[in-house]
Amino acid sequence: MRFLDDYLDTLQPSSPSAAPVAPRAAAPEGAIARPDRATLEAHLARRHYGPFTLTDAIRPGWQLDIVPRAGYRHDAYVDPRTGTRLPALVAAISSEHLFETFLRLLEPLGDTLDVVLETSHEHKTNQEDFTREGIERLVLESVLWDFEDMLLDDGCTGIAVMHPELQMEVQLDEHKLLVVYAQQRAPFERILAEQGIERNDRIRFISQAEHLHTSHTRFARRFDEMVNRLGAGT
Repeated sequence: MRFLDDYLDTLQPSSPSAAPVAPRAAAPEGAIARPDRATLEAHLARRHYGPFTLTDAIRPGWQLDIVPRAGYRHDAYVDPRTGTRLPALVAAISSEHLFETFLRLLEPLGDTLDVVLETSHEHKTNQEDFTREGIERLVLESVLWDFEDMLLDDGCTGIAVMHPELQMEVQLDEHKLLVVYAQQRAPFERILAEQGIERNDRIRFISQAEHLHTSHTRFARRFDEMVNRLGAGT
């Protein structure tokens, strides 16, 4: 089971010559530091949390500090140099509605878009970006449909779609969260409401606690195919 094997690997102590692993969230006081294999297997095989279904790209930590659920909240990006704030929305959406909602959120960006494809297949700590500028939205959507499986189920792939001139951007990130940056959030909020996604500014997302990404070599190949189809470059 790939989730389980990857998770157990991160729990093994590192030798001095081993590559460092990213720090993990500390276990809550009184919690079992390391569950047995059967417990992990049951947890990592779980996709459904009530009405919310995860994609295959990510799983919460076994202690379930955050229970996955649908919803969105207001947020903001603050430029560290200028202090300028750009309003944002962050949304978690059940897998059966995620891709459709992502495509619908592209509509307010207009008919011609810039795209950045993001991968960490070869670089576990630093992502690599590939950019395509000036692509028609309908052409982009046609290509994205052909790679829906990778975009949803690969924990090493993300995509950002931007208006070529205005500060407007929609991301489907490696955590399979939808992130919108825009001075005017209302058009995007209307789409989320039409999709049945409710605002909850107290919601916490799977990326905010211990979690596990997973990928596969076939997705690395598929990513290269998508880069070539879109004519994207570094």
